[in-house]
Amino acid sequence: MPPTRPSKELQVFPNPAPQRDYLIRFQLPEFTCLCPLTGQPDFAHFSIDMVCDKLCVELKSLKLYFWSFRDEGAFHEAVTNTVLDDIVKATAPRFIRVSARWYVRGGIYTDVVVEHRKKGWKPVDPVTLPPAQMATGLST
Repeated sequence: MPPTRPSKELQVFPNPAPQRDYLIRFQLPEFTCLCPLTGQPDFAHFSIDMVCDKLCVELKSLKLYFWSFRDEGAFHEAVTNTVLDDIVKATAPRFIRVSARWYVRGGIYTDVVVEHRKKGWKPVDPVTLPPAQMATGLST
């Protein structure tokens, strides 16, 4: 079997529950690319929240996709927007938010957050439950 290699190709599979909105959250804490000005490595923690429509993104392909940036020079804003655009192109989700927390460089953290909503999609109202009462084990 050939070794795994980085890839820009995002694989998808049919959403197993397209009749409902549900959140998928990906945490990718080990993102790396290169600073386009200095060539030094940049590190980020990506969080992706998405409500799929007909297609979901396959996890191994997402890992290989993120790996494909390792030797590329790119500004933080460009990478974050590219990730959003590529996932939208592959899956056409109802909603997606890509948040990137870029680690400190020169005393500055950079957070970049981008979103996409499918035209006409509105989230359902969240369920609000009353606070739970704690059982004390004491009888009165």
